[in-house]
Amino acid sequence: MKIKHIVYTLLIIGFGGFIAYRITSNNNKNGESKGKDGKNKSITVNGIVVKAETFDNNLSLSGSIEANEQVEIRSEVSGIVESINFQEGSNISKGQLLFKVNDIELRAQLAQAKTKQGLASENERRAKLLLAKEAISQEEYDVARANFKLAQSQVKLIDAQIAKTSVRAPFSGKIGLRSISPGTYITPSLLVAKLVNISKLKITFSIPEKYANQVKSNSNLSFTVSGSTEKYQAKVYAIEPEVAVATRTLQVRALAENKDGKLLPGTFANVQLPLDIIKDAIVIPTEAIVPVQDGKKVFISNMGKAKEVMVETTTRTDASILVLSGLKVGDTVLTSGVMSLKEDSPVKVKVK
Repeated sequence: MKIKHIVYTLLIIGFGGFIAYRITSNNNKNGESKGKDGKNKSITVNGIVVKAETFDNNLSLSGSIEANEQVEIRSEVSGIVESINFQEGSNISKGQLLFKVNDIELRAQLAQAKTKQGLASENERRAKLLLAKEAISQEEYDVARANFKLAQSQVKLIDAQIAKTSVRAPFSGKIGLRSISPGTYITPSLLVAKLVNISKLKITFSIPEKYANQVKSNSNLSFTVSGSTEKYQAKVYAIEPEVAVATRTLQVRALAENKDGKLLPGTFANVQLPLDIIKDAIVIPTEAIVPVQDGKKVFISNMGKAKEVMVETTTRTDASILVLSGLKVGDTVLTSGVMSLKEDSPVKVKVK
């Protein structure tokens, strides 16, 4: 019995000692988080003092490069390809003969139509003489004249069909790979090759609707392409007259010189579009912004405490963002540790 009492006594003493240790440990932790005056210890953070500055408002956008002129070369008539008069991948001049479709049957039809035209012409001449002698009626003469006009039209129609058998380049440019050979039976649905003019290129991109009033024709812009650090220049020449409802964007098109042929249609362009230069702008580091459900906020230091401020922002660069409202010159914006701050948290700011 004495042994049991001794064991119980030791257990009670051990349990009581453990509780006393936990209470003492918690008190020590609370004491560490408080200063000498019993208040929460200040958090050291970095910050900047807001100043007004001039902001070069550049919009970064993605665009696509398109040929200035591009067409699919096809034949308007069906028939056997008689000759091919271009080299794949070569430069083509406007009006140059590209290929010829056999027209022997059409020429036979033309000869027949011309014979009929000659006969109709002679009949019309005779009818005119007879009408002058009142040997025939006006109606009979009108029939002869109509037959002559019909024969003339038939000749012109066949001439037009023969002209279509010679396919020529509609503009100067570079022709691609062909899909026909001499002797191929060609139809209007068969794509022969593509002809593109790449001496100038179109840069097509879209901007958010809130910037629509800041883009004007003849505005200059710069762009780069993947795999190159070289900057190219272009000039805006066309703007869509309406905002796309589905995307709330406005489509813009610029023209760039490509005399050396380095740029290719179909590639992506990283566009830098200069907008209005803003004076007395408020610009803060991007790391100061905290996304929230209703928008964006920042923390400012006010009397040694962190204060939440909702802000409205617009254009951003790699390191900074333009603030439209919510901040004023002289505010101290906190730039580090903002994700762990709360309203009225005591802070000690290191101003950079």
